[in-house]
Amino acid sequence: MNLPFHLGIHPINWVGEDVLEHGDFYTYEQVMEEISSLGFEGTEMSRKFPKNVNELRKALEHYNLQLTTQWKSVFFSDPNRHESELKAYRKHVEFLKQFGCKVVSTAEIGGSMLNQDPRRGQDETYVEWLDDDGWKYMIEGLNKAGEICRENGMYLVYHHHAGTVVERPEEIERLMEMSDPETVFLLYDTGHAYYGGNDPVQLLEKYYDRIKYIHLKDVRQDVLDKAREEKYSIRKCIRSGLFTVPGDGCLDFVPIIKILLERGYSDWVLIEGEQDPLQYNPYEYAKKSKSYIEDIIRNLKR
Repeated sequence: MNLPFHLGIHPINWVGEDVLEHGDFYTYEQVMEEISSLGFEGTEMSRKFPKNVNELRKALEHYNLQLTTQWKSVFFSDPNRHESELKAYRKHVEFLKQFGCKVVSTAEIGGSMLNQDPRRGQDETYVEWLDDDGWKYMIEGLNKAGEICRENGMYLVYHHHAGTVVERPEEIERLMEMSDPETVFLLYDTGHAYYGGNDPVQLLEKYYDRIKYIHLKDVRQDVLDKAREEKYSIRKCIRSGLFTVPGDGCLDFVPIIKILLERGYSDWVLIEGEQDPLQYNPYEYAKKSKSYIEDIIRNLKR
């Protein structure tokens, strides 16, 4: 089926990035082979993929896949880290540029529950929200990082993310208002939007012009309700099956796809699930989700 946008899938459906025991038995060859055999055009970087540029390029070519991006954590809310963070960010951009990537998935981890803020424990159950100075320094860093992307013909796409300082509607709004619209763009993620208390459809409509990259992820409402009630850490949310692929949770993707079709979105859309592959076979779930999205497009075009 000819799609109006580029459809890929995140290897996190096979190999966990936050919950490392999820899919740790997979080889990159098996992951790439399954993604390719399902007819997906692209994929993001995985911790299992080769780190060497030449080896990774050969693998992607062998399986006829395009690398779309790789997550980059930043710690810009601490001004003392700006120099080292920007140096690392430039190196990250230069790596991705070699594969023709057009976006850099970026998220602030200061104060987060994601086990990446060195000042915090492994499984925190609350976010340490930024104060006004933290916001000022974070935005300064993001604007500079976005300039590095622009110099290299790429976009910084900020990933609003569960368990971080930018997840709720007011935080996404503040990010969009404070940052430079010429250098800081948005990675729109349906699952993380819903987790953060956003209406995914309203979020897409409100910031469509700043969106350069999309993750389509679904949510299991019963798990979310329990996670809220019992104050789960992010890793416990993932272990409990909070996230799944589109078509398997509580979100309605018809109005989302409808907006993308009407607005002529033609960039990357990646399916994400982020769940235990032993419990939810990633190949089968990816296959069903791809068919679900294609059916929506087919029906909307009638």
